[in-house]
This record gives sequence, structure tokens and C-alpha cells, in this order.
Amino acid sequence: MKVAVLGASGRAGSEITAELARRGHEVLAIARKPEGIAAAPGVTALAGDAADPQALAGLIRGVDAVISALHFDVTAATLLSALKSAGVPRLLVTGGAASLEVAPGKILFDAMDLPEEWKPAIRGGIAFLKDLRGETEIDWTFFSPAAFIEVGPRTGTFRLGTDQLVVDEKGESRISFADYAIAMVDELEQHRHPRARFTAAY
Repeated sequence: MKVAVLGASGRAGSEITAELARRGHEVLAIARKPEGIAAAPGVTALAGDAADPQALAGLIRGVDAVISALHFDVTAATLLSALKSAGVPRLLVTGGAASLEVAPGKILFDAMDLPEEWKPAIRGGIAFLKDLRGETEIDWTFFSPAAFIEVGPRTGTFRLGTDQLVVDEKGESRISFADYAIAMVDELEQHRHPRARFTAAY
């Protein structure tokens, strides 16, 4: 497939770009500072600002799907507008874990003691998913990571879930960026969660 990755120079975006290249996909790796994108076969690094939907539409026109690894200062409405203008049918989003359920009617955001300065960005992710759930034209998928996503090995071994936080026998919820990227590209290829959210953890 031909895939555009937004935020391709970041930790999640760089791992997703590498995983796509590893599997032979054609990748347009888009970032504000494309010099931070590692060279790989099939990867074309491009400068772009996803906050400008018209400019972004010009960059992504002709791709089969867009994978966003952006922070949530770029809204769902902005990205959806760009995809619709470009005629791209599918959006996969590197989501947040805060909206995952930890008990009936209770999400992780409500269960964690978070610094106040973190909360606006986290609320942005919660709002992004809410906005996607009202979208009927673009085929979207929101991929929430584990509670903790960190630099670590590429094992290929993890468990999937949907709207509930996945924890291990110790009650911990973790995944590496490399394994998160595997699960993201699996979803791109297997298309198991259309217009839905899913999650993964060890």
C-alpha cells in the first residue's frame, strides 16, 4: 500500500514508518522537520504541517491510507477535512490511553493522579476519539496504546483489546513503541477495527 505517516519523526511515528518500510509498503513520511526521518527503502520524507488541511491534502492525495502519529493539537476535524479533500478513504490514529475503561463507567483519565499541565493535551485525545465516533464518511481506527508506552524491544508478542485497558497479571499496562508499531501496521493490513477503537499491551 501507499501510506502517509503524519508526525513521522516522532517516537511512535518513526517506529511506524520503519515497520511499514520493513513490510514493503510505500511510505510518505511527513513531519515539520523531515530531516529527523531515518532513510529507508520505500520511504520519502516530506515537510508538511498537518494543521493546514489544504496543504496536507495536497501532500496525501493518492495514498491508500493516512496514519497519524501527531499530538492532539491537530484536531480530528482538521485531519478529516484534509482526507476528504484529498479523496483518501482511511485514517488510522495513534491515540491516547486515557479514554480506556478501567471499570464500568470509569476511564483511565479519572483513575490517575495526573499533573495539571498534562491534562489539556490528554483531554485533546479524549475529544479526538469522540469526534471520530461521529464520522461516517472516512473509515477511521483509533489505536490506544497501553497506559505506558516506552522504548523497548520489538517482540511481536502482545494482547489486543477494544475499549478496556489491557493489563498483565501484575496489573500493569505497558507496550514498547516497536510493538505498538507492529500492531498498527497489522491493523492497516488486516483491517479488523473499522470505525472503532482498539488497544494493545503485554
